[in-house]
Amino acid sequence: MTTGILKKNGQSNLPAVPFTGLVERVFQNNLSRFFEDGFWGFNGVEQRNHVPVNIRETDKAYELQLVAPGLRKENFRINLEGDLLTVSCEQKEESNNESKTAAWVTKEFGLQSFSRSFTLDESVDATSISAEYKDGILHLMLPKKEGVQRLFKTIEIK
Repeated sequence: MTTGILKKNGQSNLPAVPFTGLVERVFQNNLSRFFEDGFWGFNGVEQRNHVPVNIRETDKAYELQLVAPGLRKENFRINLEGDLLTVSCEQKEESNNESKTAAWVTKEFGLQSFSRSFTLDESVDATSISAEYKDGILHLMLPKKEGVQRLFKTIEIK
């Protein structure tokens, strides 16, 4: 039997809501919130393609560090086309024989991919670019050409 919550004497214009339905809705709403990223203080990745990068310039090279933990170096692609250097990665979740009795409530990981592009200037020696993936960070070394000086000029504001 379902018990309804309802004001007597016709004082309420709200429809009767079964008590069990109300409890289920409250429970479902709170359960749904529990699995939302915001509930845990994580606002999610703003862009699925955005991977944090650090770029440092030294006298002899540019050093790039892309944070990409949990990936395999075989899944990275580094391409140079003209003056555009593109670093991309796609890693699909490997299928395994999970128990069919255990059902996931939410399953958001399985495919990780990104692509970042950088425009190189004429000072980079494109034939000597190297890369290494270690401890979740992709390190790229972009050596500078010998004898190329960087232009520095102060522009006067009128």
